[in-house]
Order: sequence, then C-alpha cells, then structure tokens
Amino acid sequence: MAAAGDNRPLNEVRFLTVAEVASVMRVSKMTVYRLVHSGHLPAIRVGRSFRVPEQAVHDYLRESYVGVETA
Repeated sequence: MAAAGDNRPLNEVRFLTVAEVASVMRVSKMTVYRLVHSGHLPAIRVGRSFRVPEQAVHDYLRESYVGVETA
C-alpha cells in the first residue's frame, strides 16, 4: 500500500519509523502516534510498530503549512 495518490511500487516507497517522522517534523513521538491514530497521517503496522511513507510526511507538512501575511 503506497501513500494516497502515490503510484510508485512498494519497493520504491521509503518508510520512516515514528522516531524518524518525529525528528523530521520536530515534534514528539506521541504527536506522531496521535496523527496516525486520528487518520491525519497514513501508516502501516509492522508487528507492534508503525511505518509511515516518507512522501506522506512531506504531503502532510505541505498541506498543513500556514502562510503568514504581512501588512
């Protein structure tokens, strides 16, 4: 299963651990778990841990970006 809108084969998708996602996003691991459980960040379960497609992290950050308007 690739990230939504991603047509690449699974062997070309790079998956990140929760710790790696937290590092990229500069948030806590608990925040990443909340995003995964709420459905805001797609992930797959491998055993007892989650893996998040790298592109999904970039897409989430791009969609969540809030521009600041200057007067």
